[in-house]
Amino acid sequence: MIHHEWLWPGFLAFVAAILFFDLFVLHRKDHVISKREALITVGGYVTLAMLFAAGVFYFAGRTRGAEFLTGYLVEQALSLDNIFVIALIFSYFRVPPEAQYRVLFYGIVGAIVMRLSLIVPGVKIVDQFAVVGMALGALLVFSGYKMMMAGDEMIDPGDSRIVRWLQKTGRVTNEYEGSKFLVVRQGLLYMTPLFVVLVTVEFTDLVFAIDSIPAVLAISNDPFIVFSSNVFAIMGLRALFFVLSGMMRDFHHLKTGLSLVLMFIGAKMLLAHFIKIPSTIALLVTALIIFGSVIASILTREKEQGDERG
Repeated sequence: MIHHEWLWPGFLAFVAAILFFDLFVLHRKDHVISKREALITVGGYVTLAMLFAAGVFYFAGRTRGAEFLTGYLVEQALSLDNIFVIALIFSYFRVPPEAQYRVLFYGIVGAIVMRLSLIVPGVKIVDQFAVVGMALGALLVFSGYKMMMAGDEMIDPGDSRIVRWLQKTGRVTNEYEGSKFLVVRQGLLYMTPLFVVLVTVEFTDLVFAIDSIPAVLAISNDPFIVFSSNVFAIMGLRALFFVLSGMMRDFHHLKTGLSLVLMFIGAKMLLAHFIKIPSTIALLVTALIIFGSVIASILTREKEQGDERG
């Protein structure tokens, strides 16, 4: 494991500085995010992740570096499926385009805190109890199979219990109040619909974390590698949303690829005591599955478009 007394506080301060600069400097004023701006932001976060990965390779060695890249790739790939669900949430609640970035920002801050609270104890539990690791491996294999069999089932964001409970309190305003989550009316604190959307996004991330966190725990037993790879992946998620939200339906084979990744990593965790799969091999297999599913989706779309023109 990577050990240094300033490692965790230094990394958390680094992440806080990036998020502060993002929200209060680059996106201080609410506005509709253009594809160009989103692409530049995504490129910036990917560059930061690759520079960090280079640092891990240099200071911690090839194995830890490969674990970081694999964890980053897996979390990024699973986030792609999350993008489609967030797009459904925004559409269902008719979130104003200029307020969407702020919802995603605070949603990701919540996701980082959630992962910090789950990953560190999770790594220790998996290290101390082999049966827990095997159980998580079985869960990932089952999750992958379930994802593959689910097809294109649609969800109803307004049907969750937490949304219904918030709306029944009678303390939710009827209209959006710009990018405000809470407002005061006649001395009482009210939630805006944007707050309900934020809660729904956070709950959705919790559901996705059931798959993503065990997946990265299966890749590395170093809590810093697991956490940092997760953080870098989800920090770029909100910008990636504005690039891909309208294109997710075109990636027909992505869900199959994600399900295969989950089953592969689950099998790796189940067989860890019998077969040790090198981190570089796990990275190669994961990358081939994910990029292969994306390329297959692009080729399928081009073939369908060619058939329509013909």
